Amino acid sequence: MKHVLITGVSTGIGYASAKDLIEHGFHVFGSVRRRDDADRVQRELGPSFTPLLFDVTDGKAVRSAAGLVQEMVRDEGLFGLVNNAGICLMGPLMHMPERQIRDHFEINVFGLLDVTRAFLPLLGASRDARHPPGRIVNLSSVSGRIAYPFLGAYAASKFAVEALSDSLRRELLIYGIDVILIEPGAVRTPIWDKGLELDMPQYATSDYADILKTFHDDLSGQRDDALPVETVSRVIRRALTRRRPKTRYVIPNSPLTRWWIPHWLPDRWLDFVVGRHLGYPQAMRHMRDATADGVNKSS
Repeated sequence: MKHVLITGVSTGIGYASAKDLIEHGFHVFGSVRRRDDADRVQRELGPSFTPLLFDVTDGKAVRSAAGLVQEMVRDEGLFGLVNNAGICLMGPLMHMPERQIRDHFEINVFGLLDVTRAFLPLLGASRDARHPPGRIVNLSSVSGRIAYPFLGAYAASKFAVEALSDSLRRELLIYGIDVILIEPGAVRTPIWDKGLELDMPQYATSDYADILKTFHDDLSGQRDDALPVETVSRVIRRALTRRRPKTRYVIPNSPLTRWWIPHWLPDRWLDFVVGRHLGYPQAMRHMRDATADGVNKSS
């Protein structure tokens, strides 16, 4: 049986991916932070699921879990590691509490790296490995390529995951271990709902108060066209099992308006579009000044 480890399986993408892989013959180790979640997911997913109790920011617990998995899989090793655990909170970087900003990096970046380093030996990161090399699948986001306002902490952490994954993939070529990025747009998961839990009173006296309400309403409206979680879990399985996977799988919920147009628009044009949509009073003037400056430089 092929073994895969997934972090953050209590709900959302992690849970759906664990369920999908089990249905396709895999044995899944899944991390959860609470015993009641471990028991619940174990009951629901059955004997092909083994819960691991650890928080990705707890290095000691992560290494202990790696030792437990080593005892269970022995020379079979891990077929894959799916780094899914993460958080997404929104707010203006000027006013967001520093602890919340740092938490994005502690969980989404350093936690991901710590888990990866702990389990790399089980993925074949050794010249005398007794099993074929495994694969690492890192959950990024379209926000790891396009940064919108008020998602700066989340986007910055996902930009870091993008760079880390590219470097790691090129470093692990000596072992044949592949590193693949999944970049979904809005997905119907609890992390999306938590991200929408904006503490409005916290920013009520800031200059962003009215704009944040517009932004929050806009994000809430995206629930209707958010991706089903099963769409992402199927792509994760594809990334793990295809003979020649892509290095990135982009899964935007609205490809034209939330990927292709913002991806290819010049930065100043996208600034203007975002500012106008959110009702920035200075958006038109900034765009006019930037355009005039470009004309003057070209002449």
